[in-house]
Amino acid sequence: MRPEETIDHPIRWAWHRIMRRYNEQASVHGGSMSIGYVLLNIDPEGTPSTKLGPKMGMESRSLTRTLKNMEEKGLIKRVGDNSDGRMSRVMLTAKGKQMRDVSKDTVIRFNETVRANIPAGQLQTFHTVMNKINTLLDNDELFK
Repeated sequence: MRPEETIDHPIRWAWHRIMRRYNEQASVHGGSMSIGYVLLNIDPEGTPSTKLGPKMGMESRSLTRTLKNMEEKGLIKRVGDNSDGRMSRVMLTAKGKQMRDVSKDTVIRFNETVRANIPAGQLQTFHTVMNKINTLLDNDELFK
């Protein structure tokens, strides 16, 4: 089987190229795509650290490493939750908010470029297919 005949190859190929471009943009500002992704998923009032991984679909080991790196860069801080002392919230610092804005602008530019070059009907079909693949993954139906 040739890679271009498979369904996963174009997804993986495109995702690696998107990641590379996002990382290029992020490195200009001293960040990475994974840092930008985390920044975009932290709520303005903070997000419980235990909710962040599932919200983003990230493994806890990778997330822990990324959060530690972000803390060292001064992008986030961890604060105790007012209602539950056992829980901590991940909050954006002022520097983190600036980096979040850069990340948001980068994602918006990417989406605007794609929308300007791919007809809406094709994008709708793409979303429908990707949602179906994700449903199959969620229900463990792919390798039965």
